[in-house]
Amino acid sequence: MKSGQLRRRKFITLIGGAAAWPLAARAQQLGPMRRIGALMPTREGDPIIQTRVAAFRQALVEFGWSEGRSVSIEWRWTGGDIERVREYAAELVRLAPDVVLSAGTPNLAALKQATISIPIVFVVVNDPVAQGFIASMAHPGGNITGFSFLEYSMVGKSLNMLKEIAPAIDRVAITFNPETYPYYQIHLRSFEAVAIRLGLELPAVPVRSPAEIDDAIAKLGQRPGGGLLVTPDPFLVVHRGAAIRAAAQHRVPASYSWRQHVQEGGLMSYGADTVDIFRRSAGYVDRILKGAKPADLPAQAPVKYELAINLRTAKALGLDVPPTLLATADEAIE
Repeated sequence: MKSGQLRRRKFITLIGGAAAWPLAARAQQLGPMRRIGALMPTREGDPIIQTRVAAFRQALVEFGWSEGRSVSIEWRWTGGDIERVREYAAELVRLAPDVVLSAGTPNLAALKQATISIPIVFVVVNDPVAQGFIASMAHPGGNITGFSFLEYSMVGKSLNMLKEIAPAIDRVAITFNPETYPYYQIHLRSFEAVAIRLGLELPAVPVRSPAEIDDAIAKLGQRPGGGLLVTPDPFLVVHRGAAIRAAAQHRVPASYSWRQHVQEGGLMSYGADTVDIFRRSAGYVDRILKGAKPADLPAQAPVKYELAINLRTAKALGLDVPPTLLATADEAIE
């Protein structure tokens, strides 16, 4: 063989080997595609959920997961419909993902009934121990762990703040849908001591349709002194526009759990930073995908809370926001 031919053959071999190495390295790096199921409580396009989902996805990237290459996510959106919750929970379990991210109590309850083996990471669930989802926060046991939403020692603050903004209120209706917020009795009990101290009545107001939301708030506004607390109920998140419009129309000061309500015209909100909760949940999903068991991952309470106040809405209601309260707000809309 001539020396030129030999050099050409070596060159082709080297080029071929160089092209093959990156492919082999990528295949070794990616490994088998892992699958995440995700059961969400709102409609897909809702801005409330999209900011949370974006935080979750970005955190997965930071942990080294590439959606569509090393991990796939099967999203299901229930829109606050309890029948759809059961349907989609069963559907996700049939797909047998490596782990399921579940937002809200109705979704978690349906998944708990559907599987005892697929790992579940919950987010934005109130008091998961009292509801029987886990044995304890430190030792959840079973196939479920995650991140709660309400720390009940903090719940009374929303009543305090509403009373500061609207000192004339003497009763605060707590509204919820019993089907999508079945733990309302736990929520009501958490307010009792604060309500007694503030001299407030706390009537429970169940609602099951936007028309019932409007009727309940209209009745509340028929005489002075009425206030409203809108629970973080998936049904009321989906139909929050009805509550915000009725509260404005009937001049009822209202407190919500999500900042988005205030950005859309609600008076005030106080609650855990849900974007932070979703971001932190990606860490548990990552650990489970790498072999950790949910029973060994302690459930966690919120670490960040946020207060938002709509000053335009306060002015429309004839309310003055105390400067001391305004100074503590994370967002004030003028």
